[in-house]
Amino acid sequence: MRAPLLHALQLLYFMAPAWLANMAPPFARYLRRWNRPIHARWFGTHKTTIGFFLAVATGALATAAQAGIAAPALWNRDADWLWIGLGFGFGVAGGDLLKSFFKRRFGIAAGRPWLPFDQIDFALGSLLLVHPWVNLGAIDVVALLAVTFCGDLVVNRLAFALGIKETPW
Repeated sequence: MRAPLLHALQLLYFMAPAWLANMAPPFARYLRRWNRPIHARWFGTHKTTIGFFLAVATGALATAAQAGIAAPALWNRDADWLWIGLGFGFGVAGGDLLKSFFKRRFGIAAGRPWLPFDQIDFALGSLLLVHPWVNLGAIDVVALLAVTFCGDLVVNRLAFALGIKETPW
C-alpha cells in the first residue's frame, strides 16, 4: 500500500470516534420521558441532555475500542485514550451546541439548514479538543473536514430516509 493511501486510511480510522459520537444523539429521541432540552431558547428543543451524554459516551467508548484494538498512528506516544475519547465526545457535543447557539442568534429556525456549519460543527469541536494529544497537520485537518462534510450529507439523508432523523441535514 502506498504511503498516501495508508495515511488517508489512518485519518479515517482516527476520526471514527467523532463520527460515531455525532451519530449517537438522534437515538435519544426514543427516550423522551427522561430526555429534556438543555436550554430550548439558546439551543432549540432538539439539543437534549441525553443526546449530549450519548455523544460523550460514544466518543469515549469508540476511542477505548481503538486503544484496545490498535491505537491510531496519529496519537502522540504519551496520549491517554481516555482524554482523547472525552475530547472527541465533548468536542462533538460542544461543537454542535455552539453551532446551534449561533444559529439561533442569527435567526435561523430550528430544523432549517445552515451549510456548511451543520455538517462540520462537531468535527471542528472534536479536532479542537483532541489537538493536544494527536499529530495532525493543516492538510490533515482540511482533508478530515472535507470528508466529514461530504459524509455528513450522505449519512444524514440516509438517517432521514430511515426515520431516525426528522430533517435530512
